[in-house]
Amino acid sequence: MVVGFIDLAIKIAAVVTIPHNRRPSSSLAWLLLIILTPLLGLVLFFLIGSPFVRGRRHAVQQRADDMITSRAASLPDVPEGAELPEGLDSVVRLNRQLTSMPMLGGTTHGLFGDYTASLAAMTAAIHTAQTRVHLEMYILARDETTEDFFQAMADAVRRGVVVRVLYDHIGSRKYPGFRQMNESMTRDGIQWHQMMPIKPLHGRWRRPDLRNHRKLLIVDGRVAFMGSQNVIDSSYLMPANLRSGRHWLDLNIELSGPVISSLEAVFTLDWLAETGESLADCVPEPTPGPADQPMQLVPSGPGYRTMPNLRLFTALIHRAQHRLLITSPYFVPEESLLEAVTTAAYRGVEVELFVSENADQFIVQHAQASYYQGLLEAGVRIYRYPTPTVLHAKFFTVDDVAGVIGSSNMDYRSFGLDYEVSLLGTAPEFVAGLQRVADGYRGVCRELTVQEWAGRSPWWRYVENVTRLMAALQ
Repeated sequence: MVVGFIDLAIKIAAVVTIPHNRRPSSSLAWLLLIILTPLLGLVLFFLIGSPFVRGRRHAVQQRADDMITSRAASLPDVPEGAELPEGLDSVVRLNRQLTSMPMLGGTTHGLFGDYTASLAAMTAAIHTAQTRVHLEMYILARDETTEDFFQAMADAVRRGVVVRVLYDHIGSRKYPGFRQMNESMTRDGIQWHQMMPIKPLHGRWRRPDLRNHRKLLIVDGRVAFMGSQNVIDSSYLMPANLRSGRHWLDLNIELSGPVISSLEAVFTLDWLAETGESLADCVPEPTPGPADQPMQLVPSGPGYRTMPNLRLFTALIHRAQHRLLITSPYFVPEESLLEAVTTAAYRGVEVELFVSENADQFIVQHAQASYYQGLLEAGVRIYRYPTPTVLHAKFFTVDDVAGVIGSSNMDYRSFGLDYEVSLLGTAPEFVAGLQRVADGYRGVCRELTVQEWAGRSPWWRYVENVTRLMAALQ
């Protein structure tokens, strides 16, 4: 009797509480879990049910937003002299309303699709540092591939350069040499801190799957790198990857110009959140004036209640008239994004999606696959990068008028659970560079057909449906 009453009470409370300010698919997934397994579902909901940060972190986010807003108050939404393609001015205003960051000028110095060349370029930039190096990474590991990178940071410290490093605690701790890496950075005088640490015995606990997924390097506030690449060997040092020859294929971009102030602001916010130390003096004032290439940085994550990256992506996709190229290693789209992509295809837009043949995560791989049927039926062309390579680049282009590159996947995690950073560019050369990368992928990938996909077994269809439901739990 008592057990039955408790069971009923849990279910009633869930129906009243869970749907509040939550997507319908997420609400239904949580309600189904709690109805089927009330106690387990309730425990999981209390552990990982809220996708937002609260308390001190939320206060830090508000403080940072206020600083960015005040510093950029005198700047227009779009740099002086910049001419945006039709319809993009409202997207820029949207981004600023959600993140406080205006569009600024910037210069690109190359896209790096070669893993080794990208690390070498970042290492070379650190060797030129005069005052400071700011590194923020989801995964950081010291291994044979990254040894020169770490040595460059140590050499910079010996020259009197201040080197600050942030890395995600959970993202990095499972890789070989974790403790030794920390010890070596301390020994070399590098100031390092873990982001979003989970240390219950030290009073540091939060929803464990809220992570900082950003990847950026800033040198002297004059040059920066951002994109999808972590600082670790491209095999991620896992024995199974080494045996199978699996390597990650990433894409980074090198930047300079006024847009660097936006990247410094993001690093400063995350440093403040983890250390309590303000680095406001390290953030140069955003500068007005003619833009080389118009760019706008769009940070997102649990500190933002409005999912800025999702809104940017859907707004741009709805703007597509002719061609849409999407590269996302984990394509598990939120409802509005899925509708935007399929609607574009139904409107006659040529839509191409580049993914891995086999992703590195079982649940994501099959949750992603559950969307293929609907995408193919809408006319989306799906290109799968052959195994054992994991296509990990994250970017998309809209016609010839806009491109976005960064750390954000097109999945539930990146929209609601991970701190991400995305860069919008509208210069023809910016967009064309990303399109050339996609052209290279197309030459290697194999296109998935409707007939081929229809032939998969009932078992895998079942797995896809289950994992799709699991992906909605947030």
